[in-house]
Amino acid sequence: MRAPDMPHVDVGAYALGLLEEPDRRAFEAHLATCFSCHEELGALSGIAQTLDGIGPIADPVDAMPAPPEPAAVTDLMRHRIRRRRRHRAARALAAAAAGVVLLGGALGTGYTLGADRGPTASASDGGTAELLRNGRAMSATDAGTGVTGTVAMQGKAWGSRVGLRLSKVRGPLACELVAVDAKGGAHTVVGWSVPAKGYGLPDSPQPQLAVQGGTALRPEEISRFEVRTIGDGRTLLTVPA
Repeated sequence: MRAPDMPHVDVGAYALGLLEEPDRRAFEAHLATCFSCHEELGALSGIAQTLDGIGPIADPVDAMPAPPEPAAVTDLMRHRIRRRRRHRAARALAAAAAGVVLLGGALGTGYTLGADRGPTASASDGGTAELLRNGRAMSATDAGTGVTGTVAMQGKAWGSRVGLRLSKVRGPLACELVAVDAKGGAHTVVGWSVPAKGYGLPDSPQPQLAVQGGTALRPEEISRFEVRTIGDGRTLLTVPA
């Protein structure tokens, strides 16, 4: 697999005729749209022609050992080019694999991005539905914003697992669910974005949003939940705990 920036480093190899057929075709396609490579190739082409026109020169008696034949040099350069490409491709694949592993680990354990992080059983709507069925659920509607939602929580050894279903909200917005303790301290549970058409409105593609996360607070330490906008901190919905 070719790295995205590889055509830019192929100019010299192309000028010397060192590229293999697939790479030569790929570079020529790139050359048609890259002005900088086109200019560099024009400068290198004269050097390549000069080198091509130099014939063999007789060695003096006390000369150093003759350099390798041009064919050997060409083969060596081709080998180095292929090895460099394999090395870059391997690094790119390794980075991609590492990203997949990290993403898979994040999805598997379900860690939230809030200030109080705690593991959840699942980041899917199915996991939230299970939590709303089996956890302690509270619902509310805000008369001012029209936003309606249900929050459910379960006590865990590390704190509380929390799920939310939200509807009648229009975007675009960036929001977060906040658990508020008895002293008024705010602890972010989970954050998300709301598309322009929102959720649960006449022109919304989806009737509701389902998310879940966690907080280090135990259920008895939570006085209420608030759905807030990120940035200006407006409260869209308050759900008593």
